[in-house]
Amino acid sequence: MSSTPVVMSVAGSDCSGGAGIQADLKTFSHLNCYGTTAVTCIVAENPTEVRSITSLPAKKVREQMELIFDAFPVSVVKTGMLYSNSIIKEVCSFLKQIDSLKRPKIVVDPVMVSTTGTKLLRKNSIQTLLEELFPIATLITPNIHEAQLLLAKKIVNELDAEQAAELLCKRWGAGVLVKGGHLAKDAVDFLAASKTHQSYRTDRIRGVKTNGTGCTYSAAIAAYLAQGNSLTESVGLAKSFMTRAIKSHLKLGHFKALNHYVVEP
Repeated sequence: MSSTPVVMSVAGSDCSGGAGIQADLKTFSHLNCYGTTAVTCIVAENPTEVRSITSLPAKKVREQMELIFDAFPVSVVKTGMLYSNSIIKEVCSFLKQIDSLKRPKIVVDPVMVSTTGTKLLRKNSIQTLLEELFPIATLITPNIHEAQLLLAKKIVNELDAEQAAELLCKRWGAGVLVKGGHLAKDAVDFLAASKTHQSYRTDRIRGVKTNGTGCTYSAAIAAYLAQGNSLTESVGLAKSFMTRAIKSHLKLGHFKALNHYVVEP
């Protein structure tokens, strides 16, 4: 077994470097993993605007995955922006053909809407995501808005968020981390898994708004899982990494960006 874990990001390309596969690769590299990718879409964007989305043919996404798996021992797959019905089906078809005992862990960031409000998942694709990808996931990481959409109910406080994680976990049999960054008080996330119910709380960092936090968080969880940490350990380590990345943010022109290269405490 390689001493350097191999992780794959199946996601969109963010030309601004703050989210998508660019953020994932920075995170994998900093956390001592070898990052590989299967690009699903090319997104022309910056921190304030998504101008266009160009999706790749689903077969080309699968082709990227096939070639990487042929060459590398991928231990964790992290999915981000899948965008279309055909891409989701092709990604799931590829993953399901791998024997369940040998299948890599799968971390699903159900990317639905960008920070700027642009829809990143076609409406007719949501059901496919739920039926095809969620049941084979190791962990699903919805934010509050995504959890509300998945449950068709409002989440207004911490108890709602905790219950949402438990309900989604029971529904799909996967670990679920409901991220509470959009709640009013502390930055608290709730993990529900088969034998685990745990919360992760940090003080909210005021006055810092960056894009790519969801991508980076799920990529960090994937990297820590690939290193052999348990699910609860991986989420805790990733939460700490995210907090440091936000606190030590970079000021680039008029924007603030996550510091993916933050040093360990």
